[in-house]
Amino acid sequence: MRVVIDLSEQDLEHFRAAMRRAKEAARDLSPEEITGAAQKLFDETQGVQVPEFVSLRMKRLGTLIAMVHDGKWGITDAERNEILSALTYFSDPQDAIPDTIPVLGFLDDAIMIELVVEELKHEIDAYEDFCLFREQAALEQGPVAASGLDRDDWLLQRQNELLDRMRGRRSRDSASYGGGRGGFSLFSIR
Repeated sequence: MRVVIDLSEQDLEHFRAAMRRAKEAARDLSPEEITGAAQKLFDETQGVQVPEFVSLRMKRLGTLIAMVHDGKWGITDAERNEILSALTYFSDPQDAIPDTIPVLGFLDDAIMIELVVEELKHEIDAYEDFCLFREQAALEQGPVAASGLDRDDWLLQRQNELLDRMRGRRSRDSASYGGGRGGFSLFSIR
């Protein structure tokens, strides 16, 4: 069965208002308290039967929490504050649907996570790619070597991959023009 939820602008305003209320209520909370509340929600959904829609969003919540705490990712203060601001919703005990209601209790949280993820999708995608980079390095070089890798190492790796891809395309294109077999090439030096 497929259930589609279309949120109108009025529906989105409901979630924006809930986020504003949560931010106001959380203004005196420390970053640790904010991420702790989000972690508590994440933990509550682990090991219990929740709809797949909720489960998938909770994984994204886990990624957001990890981004804040991962010192090797090295987010800027502005990025950290943006993520913390998004996580404040989960520190509000007065969410729209109480989490204790079976099946539906986490639905409002999942919708809010989806809205937050949509806003931060590029940052999340980059962080997930960074995590894959570290996992691959751990397999190839060992966990100790991989544990020292940071955002700069990941960026350097990605830069090298792009340069290799560019050179490969240039070689392929050059060969198709006859440049690789003694034929015409714009850049031949004789």
